[in-house]
Amino acid sequence: MILKQKAQGIFFKVAFFFTFVISKSSFAQVPDSTATDSVLLKQIEQQMNQTPATPQPRSTISVNPDIGVIGDFQGSYISKGDKNFDMYLNETELSLQAVVDPYIRADFFLSFGRDPETNKYGVEVEEGYLTTLSLPARLQLKAGKFREAVGRINTIHPHALPFIDLPNAYINYFGPEGLNDEGISLSWLVPNKAFYQELVFQTTAGYTDAPSFSRSEGNHLIYLGHLKNFFTLNDNTTLELGITGISGPNDSSHITNIAAADLTYKWKPVQMNTYKSVTWQSEFFYSNANYTQNSMNTFGLYSYLEYQLAKRWFLTGRYDYAQKPYDKNIVEQAYSLTAGWDATEFSKIELEAKTTDDNIESRFYQAWLRWIFVIGAHGAHQY
Repeated sequence: MILKQKAQGIFFKVAFFFTFVISKSSFAQVPDSTATDSVLLKQIEQQMNQTPATPQPRSTISVNPDIGVIGDFQGSYISKGDKNFDMYLNETELSLQAVVDPYIRADFFLSFGRDPETNKYGVEVEEGYLTTLSLPARLQLKAGKFREAVGRINTIHPHALPFIDLPNAYINYFGPEGLNDEGISLSWLVPNKAFYQELVFQTTAGYTDAPSFSRSEGNHLIYLGHLKNFFTLNDNTTLELGITGISGPNDSSHITNIAAADLTYKWKPVQMNTYKSVTWQSEFFYSNANYTQNSMNTFGLYSYLEYQLAKRWFLTGRYDYAQKPYDKNIVEQAYSLTAGWDATEFSKIELEAKTTDDNIESRFYQAWLRWIFVIGAHGAHQY
């Protein structure tokens, strides 16, 4: 009995000893967090006691304009002449656009273009104008150098058109660069509740590169009036009818008068607007040119049909008829077909084939491959 009690006492002492040793070892492995908590608490108190920084006001108007660059790379073929194939960077366009203040907006387009005759590049201001933003009575004033309101395609930069070359009648009357002149333009949004209607009056100094007009050495200017009528036929279709009248001096110091009409029909279904669309557009030109020895009445037109095959694929067929403004006996007729692939809104590739026949030369053939690419900001073109 006595031995049993001694054994129990020794057992409890040994158990107590090991329990004490294990407890000390465990507490020794856990660091004391009091010091760490104190440091963190002091840091938080210092941050709370600091004076918050005053936020800097942000300007709502950027001092820098929107900048964009458009490249137009082309390859071409023509069946007549000694040099049939060619490749070139046709044009690089730099756009600078910004709101000056709540009253006016500035748009400038610099063109680094290639001269097809010398194959050298030069720079010019393709467009540079100011546009008012808050005139009363639905008026808007534009001043500077701008593409004039002749029909449909003259106001659009060539890289945005659904074909590569320009219609023959358009080139015969206005030149390869279109009617682009310096002056003022006043537009009035007619208060018509039935349909959209806009009236434009423009006065310019005279564009020297236009076959029909020239810059006068006297006080004669070019005067232009354009009436645009836009109808929404239904949710899927629109119709636009425009009438233009132009009068100005020609290179013989006499007056040339041109009457033009444009008609544009567009079908773009609401449910399939990304994949299907049809555009039919035509322009008609009648010219009365008065020269020193005689006067000449001539006529020209173009008409194209653009069909959207898929989301990114477009097919455009065009017919051209044109007389020369100085000789109505020279008549040109041409047919062209253009296939376009719009990869994104920043790039597209187009291939065009064209055949031209007139009563002076034998029929000849042309083809172009164009790659358009855009970097930076670039505003949308007219609908």
